[in-house]
Amino acid sequence: MTKYEVPNWLIILGAIGQMFTAIVYPYIRHVVFDWYNDIKKLKPLNQEIAKTYGRYIQGLNFSFGLISILMFEELKNQTSLACALTGLIAAYWTGKVLTQFSYYPMYEIPKKYSFKIGEYLMNTLFITFSLVFIWLFICNLIGYFSK
Repeated sequence: MTKYEVPNWLIILGAIGQMFTAIVYPYIRHVVFDWYNDIKKLKPLNQEIAKTYGRYIQGLNFSFGLISILMFEELKNQTSLACALTGLIAAYWTGKVLTQFSYYPMYEIPKKYSFKIGEYLMNTLFITFSLVFIWLFICNLIGYFSK
């Protein structure tokens, strides 16, 4: 391992975290945000569109985690595909973080203590995913262009 290489344990830990976010996503939508009752207020087509995008998010989170846990070595091998995939995952989580802090603060999250702790923990996870994959992407780019 070179001095600046992302350690395998960090990628695997990030993978588990990404899969965790996918697993808890339905609970957060249903219990914390009462999302399904809000969705019922939309026209039927818009209801289905919102549900579909919710499933896309959940699927991407789980898929990125699964890829990261099963192929952590391939994500570090400095190929064009490693650059593309780590860049995609880095952009996805960075976009999530930017959206989270740009738009979500104007909305009210229920004031239960457990929800507040959950919010801090989830935001910490999102920031961590972003930083790990930015680091991985940069390492891949450096290695790819120095070959």
